[in-house]
Amino acid sequence: MNTPEALDALKKLVEAISPLPAEDWEAFSAIWQPCAAKRKEVLTLAGNREKYLYFILKGVQRVYYFDQQGREATLVFTYPPSFGGVLDALMLQTPARYHYETLTQSAFLRAPHGELQALMEGRPAVQAMIRQGITHALSGLLERLVELQCYSSEEKFRKLLGRSPHILQLVPHKYLANYLGIEATNFSKLLNKVKL
Repeated sequence: MNTPEALDALKKLVEAISPLPAEDWEAFSAIWQPCAAKRKEVLTLAGNREKYLYFILKGVQRVYYFDQQGREATLVFTYPPSFGGVLDALMLQTPARYHYETLTQSAFLRAPHGELQALMEGRPAVQAMIRQGITHALSGLLERLVELQCYSSEEKFRKLLGRSPHILQLVPHKYLANYLGIEATNFSKLLNKVKL
């Protein structure tokens, strides 16, 4: 995707979150650079600082946790048009506790933390838009916590499909099962049981 089309897609997302005045949009759009990644490429490694905010143009990625016993937990999927990365590590500039990897070949625009931070400090509208976007992300994560703790496997599956009906075609089923906190065999049974 060429840069004008990519910036148009970015502008649509920004306007959906909180429209920026023209001069703030010009400054904000100027810090983004194109980037591409192969399938199964780790963009952020746990223990490292998150250097970029990503805007996804193509592909599917995931944020996941890997513990000392070798257990893995898929926390978030990202795909176009959305922002991505390990957001808490980016905003706090602390070592990431999570990995961010591509599941498919991916294309992005990415903004370096330092330039993003400078814009937020100097332009209140940019800061408000970022804060609004992060608040929406937090709201979604809190809703997901309720689902994980209170819903049956079938309810979690139905809720996921209601929110993102296309996800079955985008993400390998083993990652979806992990994301929902259910066994892969139970996920297969749900696929056959639940009318899509």
